Formats: sequence, C-alpha cells, structure tokens
Amino acid sequence: MKRVSILGSTGSIGTNTLDVLGRHPDEYEVFALSAMSRVDELLAQVLQWQPRFAVMPDEAKAAELRVKLKQAGSRTEVMAGAQALCDISSHPDVDMVMAAIVGAAGLAPALAAARAGKRLLLANKEAIVLGGAFFMKAVEEGGATLLPIDSEHSAIFQCLPEDRSQWAQRIDHIVLTASGGPFRTRDPASLADVTPEQAVAHPNWVMGRKISVDSATMMNKALEVIEARWLFNLQPEQIRVIIHPQSIIHSMVVCRDQSVLAQLGTPDMRVPIAYGLSFPERITSGANRLDLLTCKDLSFEEADEHRFPGLHLSWRALRGAEGSTAILNAANEETVAAFLVNGLRFDQIAKLNRRCLDELQASSDEVASVEGLLALDARTRRHAQALIAKAAT
Repeated sequence: MKRVSILGSTGSIGTNTLDVLGRHPDEYEVFALSAMSRVDELLAQVLQWQPRFAVMPDEAKAAELRVKLKQAGSRTEVMAGAQALCDISSHPDVDMVMAAIVGAAGLAPALAAARAGKRLLLANKEAIVLGGAFFMKAVEEGGATLLPIDSEHSAIFQCLPEDRSQWAQRIDHIVLTASGGPFRTRDPASLADVTPEQAVAHPNWVMGRKISVDSATMMNKALEVIEARWLFNLQPEQIRVIIHPQSIIHSMVVCRDQSVLAQLGTPDMRVPIAYGLSFPERITSGANRLDLLTCKDLSFEEADEHRFPGLHLSWRALRGAEGSTAILNAANEETVAAFLVNGLRFDQIAKLNRRCLDELQASSDEVASVEGLLALDARTRRHAQALIAKAAT
C-alpha cells in the first residue's frame, strides 16, 4: 500500500486524484487531506476516506471541522496552519504527495515533500514558477521524484526516456499546446467587457475559477512555459506554444533528428494523475478512451502576441533577472483575484502584470531562501494591489 497526502483535496485536481485512488483500493491509501476553506466538502472526504490527518490553514475552520468529525465519530486528527501542511507532506509514513494547492501558498509544503525525498506529483505550477532553481535544487538534494501533473508537462514527460540524463541529447525543442480558451476567436479589442462568468467557462476542461481565468488570458500557458524551463532544463528558446483548440494532442517533443513525439488523449486530468501515481507503470484512470475516428479535425494556430499578450510575458520573465518569474506569478494572482470580484477589467490583467515586471526587481536576499521568495511575493502583491486600485479609479 502506497500512502498519499493530497494538498488541496477539494479542488478539481484533488477530487480527480481521489477518484483514481478509489479505483485501486488495494494499492493506495489516503494518508492526509487538506483544504483551504471548504469545511463541509473536506468533512465528506474525511468520512469517506478516513485519513490519519486533515489540515486546514485557518484555525477557526479547523476547529469547525474538528467538532463535526467528533460528532460523526471519526478518528482523523485535524491540524491547522502552514506548518501542518508541511508536516503531512514530509511525514515519514507518506510515500507520495499530490501538490494541488493553488498559488504561492503551495510552495512551502511542496518544498517540504521535496526535501523529504517523496514522490512529488506537482500540479501546483506556481511553486516551481516562484521557486525556480531554488525549488529544483531541493528536489535534487532531497532525492525526491518529481512528476508533473499538468497535462502538457505530463505529455512531454511521457514522450521522454525514463533516464533523465538522456533528455538533453534527445530534445531539440518542445511544443506546448493550448486550447486558446473561451475567447480564442474574439477580437482582442472586444474583451474589455468580459465577465468572470464568461472567463471561467472553459470549452474543454473543468477547472477552478483562477486557473480558468488564466486559461482565458493564456497566463496559464505562460506559467507552463516557465515550469517547462525548470522541469526539463531547457533554454527559453527551446519552448514553443501553439494553439490546438481540440485539446487532443497535449504536447509534443521535437527531437534532434526532427522526429516529433506527441501524447494524445481525451481532455481528462485523471490520465496524468494516474500516470504520476503509477509511474513507471500504468493503471486505469477512469477516463474515456480516445476514439481516433471521431478526431476529424486536429487544427493548429499561431499563439500571436496581439491576441494573447499574457503568454509572451513568460519569455520576458525567463530572460529577466532572477526572481522575475516570481514577480510575474504574484502579480497575476492579484490581478486575477481582482477581476473575479469585478475589481479589474479582463483586458487589464496582462497590462498590469507587465507593469509589475517592468517596475520591480528582486534583491539577492529575496531569491536565496523560502522566506526571501515569500517576501518578494508579498512585496509584488502590494505593488500590484496599488496598481489595481489606481486602475479602478
């Protein structure tokens, strides 16, 4: 039995992970679950899976969960706070950690899992975007096995040999595919009046609100470009993005001999989750089989900067000073949060993200430790909030 801690168990990645685990009860055991604020949803999961631990960052939410679990007769221990997330990620009895907390809050527990040498299933792209070289060093020094869960990075990983030392001599470049989101064919000049409800209505994937907005702005793909740079040790110019509206080809590796290796499948996150859990083997995921006879049209379009300005900030950040990717990530979290509460126009998201990149620079101390990175994150958020306040007037 392999014991699994799921960070962010009530989100889409977390619930899909539990779905896959439930198909293999003789192979996996849920060790710990965590959620940000959804007490009743976490309660239902705990009662079903009976993990040893349940964690909520907020003490008041944890206390509420504790009372409800006691009334239900559950023996699950409820913990609270950021350190508790790190504890269930690095616990000696844990074999795997699904890191699915959205945003910079996922950095510390993902680092804890890496330093403890766990199998780290990374769905929280912001952790590696924020941490960069610092994060990858922790993975190497801890002896952790880092497996990407984003469908695009999982696709790249599946197209590469298991021996990572062969990657550099194999890869010419990689191609990340993007659906283009719900506004792929709209005139960019018409996006000022986009509502949050329209932005979160993704045509192919079922995701959380923040990542759905990122997909609509293509900032999600920008973060994936940065993530790919570190996951596969690539130069920025070795990473390309094309629009593939059908989301059937999840990404491609172009080899040095110009052979193109692609991973195809239905747009279902249970596929990369199942692969991460079972690597290097394969287990059933519950996803529908891809019927190639129904794939009449597999089309591709240029991801041009005029239509998707947010995407191109990724290469700008990667070529900037160390810490630039952390600045971009923090700015984007704030601008998206403001948009979701109607405090910022959709078309202002990329513009303010770019301003933060232009106006801020990390100090050497801020990129040397977790505390420094979180300080840079906080400083960027304050700057972005000030820009948002000015934009709203």
